[in-house]
Amino acid sequence: MSQALSPFDLRDTLRQMVAVLQEERQALAGLDLDGIMGSASAKSAMCDAIDMAGISAIDDECRGLLEAAKKMNEVNRQVRNLIAANVAARLEAFTGGSAVYRARANAPAYAYAAARG
Repeated sequence: MSQALSPFDLRDTLRQMVAVLQEERQALAGLDLDGIMGSASAKSAMCDAIDMAGISAIDDECRGLLEAAKKMNEVNRQVRNLIAANVAARLEAFTGGSAVYRARANAPAYAYAAARG
């Protein structure tokens, strides 16, 4: 079983997370699929490491880094959603309709994630 992160290691991981979120933003801006996927993988690994830290390792600096990461991730999520909406609009324009594409448009996004398991 892995050991909990020290406060120093947690700060380092959070700094890396902020850097990865900045890289993800650049990848999104450039529509760089490899960069986006690499960022997603790195974020997942860092979230696993952060989960091991425990609440006692969170100091004021960590709280600030966590808040910055949270805000950056939210902005990146909104950008991803805008890109997806743009793709959906283009697909609809190409097909002249979207009966197939919209088959489950009323289902919330989290329903798809939960269904994938």
